[in-house]
Amino acid sequence: MSDHAPQLLHLVVGGELTNLKDNTFKDLSQVETVGYYPNYASAFAAWKAKAQQTVDNAHMRYFIVHLHRLLDPGQDAKPSS
Repeated sequence: MSDHAPQLLHLVVGGELTNLKDNTFKDLSQVETVGYYPNYASAFAAWKAKAQQTVDNAHMRYFIVHLHRLLDPGQDAKPSS
């Protein structure tokens, strides 16, 4: 048994969008993988830092992807009664 908190894997990615109305990247080859993080708090810190670095480009956006939800889609589901 491990004394560590459960790992909730998150990914931070970003790039320039084609427009501000949807989340379509202008060039997928230019999408940046900022990193993988074991919890939301560390992913949020990385997201915030990258977002602040690119504040002058209105089309640049960074996102936090909750990979743990993709790896185990039922983990967030409420138990049935």
